[in-house]
Amino acid sequence: MWSLDELREHRDVLDRIDWEMTPEKAVETYLEWGTGWSRKDDFVRYAGQESYYFVIYNWEEPPQVTLLRRDTAGVEEIAKFQAPPDLVKKSVDEGGRKPGVGVYAPNEELREWLEKSLAC
Repeated sequence: MWSLDELREHRDVLDRIDWEMTPEKAVETYLEWGTGWSRKDDFVRYAGQESYYFVIYNWEEPPQVTLLRRDTAGVEEIAKFQAPPDLVKKSVDEGGRKPGVGVYAPNEELREWLEKSLAC
């Protein structure tokens, strides 16, 4: 798994990050086949389609962000690194603390930090 510095070296991956993907949207897009009609054109169209996106696992200490690669076959953790704890906490708090879930999308402020840190 890559660190922040290692991820910076993979421009091909950085250019493919879907900044709008959330954990919920990923489940709808890749795991709930047959519901695409209700989401307009926002669904998997072919078996090799994949998305790269960031998540926060709120059980990790110290707070970190994880870059995932998801396709219809599953999910793979690509990179994991620490982020400013206050930004991670704000993201989780804005996500609404869903009991039993623990997976959150970065908020706008954390996204800006990620983009700046990765020179995106």
